[in-house]
Amino acid sequence: MFYWLIDLSNTVPALAFLHSLLNVFRYITFRTGGAMVTGALFVFLFGPWIIDHLRLRQGKGQPIRTDGPQSHLTKKGTPTMGGLMILSGLVVSTVLWANPLNPYVWIVLAVTLGFGIVGFYDDYLKVTKQSHSGFAGHIRLLLEGIIALVACYALVRLGREPFSTSLVIPFFKDVALNLGWFFAVFGAFIIVGAGNAVNLTDGLDGLAIVPVMIAAASFGMISYLTGNAVFSDYLQINYVAGTGELAVICGAVLGAGLGFLWFNAPPASIFMGDTGSLALGGMLGSIAVAVKHEIVLAVIGGLFVLEAVSVIVQVASFKLTGKRIFKMAPIHHHFEQLGWTEPQIVIRFWIISVMLALAGLSTLKLR
Repeated sequence: MFYWLIDLSNTVPALAFLHSLLNVFRYITFRTGGAMVTGALFVFLFGPWIIDHLRLRQGKGQPIRTDGPQSHLTKKGTPTMGGLMILSGLVVSTVLWANPLNPYVWIVLAVTLGFGIVGFYDDYLKVTKQSHSGFAGHIRLLLEGIIALVACYALVRLGREPFSTSLVIPFFKDVALNLGWFFAVFGAFIIVGAGNAVNLTDGLDGLAIVPVMIAAASFGMISYLTGNAVFSDYLQINYVAGTGELAVICGAVLGAGLGFLWFNAPPASIFMGDTGSLALGGMLGSIAVAVKHEIVLAVIGGLFVLEAVSVIVQVASFKLTGKRIFKMAPIHHHFEQLGWTEPQIVIRFWIISVMLALAGLSTLKLR
């Protein structure tokens, strides 16, 4: 919206006096900060109303597993679908502050909302049936895969070939593997994997949202640098025109995430649910594909990878040998079973996320 005001001041003579005032909205850094503040204020202001509304509608709230840690039984009755708060703040902030003519913005928003709808329906089934099983896992993955594949096709068409279909290897300035149109499948795998990895991480109060914000802040910086010809040339990273605008979305996520954390901090007043975790994971994955930093996502989002791998290893081990590697999966439950308190796990995982983000960002210069 603010970006439109700039163009309007340029075309309407009566508004020419506003040109110098509105010119500041051309700067991505300024609009990223504006999106961050807007997202936080929106969730702070409307968060209590959303929580009350969801609690009234859901009644018993999110079902708590009886075979899980006994400490979780005290959370019974807490409403879920808190991702609606984050997505609302994200969309409002993005519409207000991002350039509406930038296709990358709409592709990432489409993936985010598409995954959010899938997660919302899953949460809806869990709440209404008071069961841990939503709709069939293979159907959910199929829907996510279709959304991600369409998005990757659009991203490939937007870029310049053969670079748009290439996988860039970190630490090397000129090494890229051209995957051809298979890159769309690979990119879809990254997006779906990121969505479900964040979903698996969302098991403790505040555990998922802070690492998501850390990753969003990191990719906000990467997007800004990748979309800037001068900075990308200095850092010897691949320039992708237009992706700088994705920093505004990352700022919106950071602000909305801070607002959500206010209500999600232990003891949580609301859970993120699949509505938020799938959407935010899909968003991170689609941004990583857009800026050609898919491998760096595995480093910055290493905590999410660890959570997902712990589940895969646990299931594979049990099916093949009948034995479990971890006391419980995902791995944050394993540490609960070892006697770690919930705040210990959450804060230590936050620290790990910061360290991984710094490691991922170091790849921008170590080339």
